[in-house]
Amino acid sequence: MNLDTREPVVHNLGVLETAALLRELTAGLIALTDFDEALLTLVRVTRDAVAGVRWCGFTALRAGEPAGVAASDERLAGLDDLRHGPDSPAMSAIRRREMILAVDLAGEPRWPAWTARARDLGVRGVVSAPVDIDDQVIGAINLYAAGPNLLTPQHQLTAMLLAEHAGLLLAAVRDRGRQAEMAGERDAELLLDGVIGQAVGVIMTQRGCPPAEALDVLRTAASSLDIPLREVAERLVRTVSRQRES
Repeated sequence: MNLDTREPVVHNLGVLETAALLRELTAGLIALTDFDEALLTLVRVTRDAVAGVRWCGFTALRAGEPAGVAASDERLAGLDDLRHGPDSPAMSAIRRREMILAVDLAGEPRWPAWTARARDLGVRGVVSAPVDIDDQVIGAINLYAAGPNLLTPQHQLTAMLLAEHAGLLLAAVRDRGRQAEMAGERDAELLLDGVIGQAVGVIMTQRGCPPAEALDVLRTAASSLDIPLREVAERLVRTVSRQRES
């Protein structure tokens, strides 16, 4: 079943187009901390930016086990998900650490079960490129064409550059995510601290804000006054105590 009846239009992919793709990816991923959100942004931007590519997917492994999948079209998500079978272009790219290309799935013998599913979904060509993210996570980005012989050597070059750039961006996303998680744990510890917790409670009452926002107010005050956070908290608690006593 062909999911998209539009006639594919293929243009020559040039340096400027590839540069624009990498720039758009950087802008889309540079502030993200959620890995799954980053994968979804990656495949959607790639699908829209690369001529001749109708769909895009990403396959991720963590410590050798399936760890995530993203698809520009949910109907094709199973093609990128190793839980539906490890014999696929993505897994070949990951195992061999090299680009995998099939320009016409009609005569492709390498992944019989996967190829049958892909053809039923309207896929006629695929290029998969391995993506190194960090010591724990690796993956492959998969570019799909809706017609045979649409994927050219230029698509392979684009996929190679895309994989290299995406690996760096996704590694940064995972690092920011870890830092945000650690910051959240530190905040939770601070909120349990006696005087700081009391000061946060005072600010929450005064401003009607949640704990995280109240803690940010306290941090801003400490930074502006150039004194430790605990000292600011102690001053605030003392001030409120005097006001209540008077």
